[in-house]
Amino acid sequence: MTRISVKVDGTTYQDEVEPRLLLIHYLRDRLGLTGTPIGCDTSNCGACTVDLDGVSVKSCSVLAVQADGGEVTTVQGLARDGEWTELQKAFHEKHGLQCGYCTPGMLMAARDLLRENPHPSSDEVRHALEGNLCRCTGYQNIVRAVLAASGQEVTA
Repeated sequence: MTRISVKVDGTTYQDEVEPRLLLIHYLRDRLGLTGTPIGCDTSNCGACTVDLDGVSVKSCSVLAVQADGGEVTTVQGLARDGEWTELQKAFHEKHGLQCGYCTPGMLMAARDLLRENPHPSSDEVRHALEGNLCRCTGYQNIVRAVLAASGQEVTA
């Protein structure tokens, strides 16, 4: 067992974990933060994307011990005091989700993009989200939502 200390969604946790425990399982099983879904367990789908020290990562490909001393933000940590972020509002208003399974990962990857590039083109949005799979939406409304969250005029 290895002792870790990690800040998740603003709360610091200190735990003993097996060195092989994946971050996704730590978040869901140990901390009860089930808003981040387990998708493919192979880092192909992106559903489990979280922010680790300012970078979006697929939590099924990161060990919990790698987050030791770090800060993790999950989709559950985006809203503050019950208020959605502009990105979350845009996903809702632009219908950027259907079944919702990919939405946590899409939100986290889009958040990372907008932090690095506050006014991306639609091609830049598509490129930034290409590691996140969606089987329902056809992506167009997700792209519209990200562009709207960046303050850009979105047509049709």
